[in-house]
Amino acid sequence: MKDQTIVPSMRTIIADDERLARQKLRVFLDAEPGIHVVAECRDGKQTIAAVQTHKPDLLMLDIRMPDLDGFQILERIPADQMPVVVFTSAHDQYAIRAFEANALDYLLKPFDQKRLHRAVEKARAELLMSHDQNIAGRVLLDLLAQTRTAPRSVDQRFMIKAGGRLVFLNLDEIDWIEAAANYVKLNVGNTSYLLREGIGRISERLDPGSFIRVHRSTIVNVNKIKELQPCDSGEYIAVLRNGKELSCSRGCRAQLQQLIENKSLTIR
Repeated sequence: MKDQTIVPSMRTIIADDERLARQKLRVFLDAEPGIHVVAECRDGKQTIAAVQTHKPDLLMLDIRMPDLDGFQILERIPADQMPVVVFTSAHDQYAIRAFEANALDYLLKPFDQKRLHRAVEKARAELLMSHDQNIAGRVLLDLLAQTRTAPRSVDQRFMIKAGGRLVFLNLDEIDWIEAAANYVKLNVGNTSYLLREGIGRISERLDPGSFIRVHRSTIVNVNKIKELQPCDSGEYIAVLRNGKELSCSRGCRAQLQQLIENKSLTIR
């Protein structure tokens, strides 16, 4: 009996400034079941526009292109529109940076059909896993919503994808939050988690009675502050219970003053 497994379709964009490279990649992708190439792009601006228009599942992205390189392209794609990314490049020196940018795979040119197939299968597995996790997350959030006695305007926990797992993080566990390019790093004791969201947006989701933005790139859990140390410049150093020291800018002085009045903190 023939295998009746249904192969999920993946809407795919090819982005490469070299015409022959696009053609070769198109031939390889056409040989893969379930791949539907929705656009071919020769520069960064075309790629960003195509992602916004077609909302692909998979982006095959060259690194060196005329106007924007591959990394600059990813910086300009909103988190909620980000597809699975497989970099293609003739230069191996970008591999580490590619994986730091959360690329799923890195194909070093010239690659063959077999190598592309492995990348496509990884992308397919990633999309299936994300789909299952999204369903699980929605079910769990629905259950949580049913148990709430009153509506809340701020988040009480974050759901974070880490190492193929879903981590449910209560906000009172967080010590402090720092901006990291297009991400924020949630620091919890000796562990940290990356969440793809800007620090301004994350600030809106937090309880202002528990979290205060002490710097352009830093948010701190008020209940984790042990003491505030004034500096000669009129700024403060916030010392957390775990010993971490965080600089507090002048712009947050009014909030800190209110914090001093409302919280039992030691001020040196």
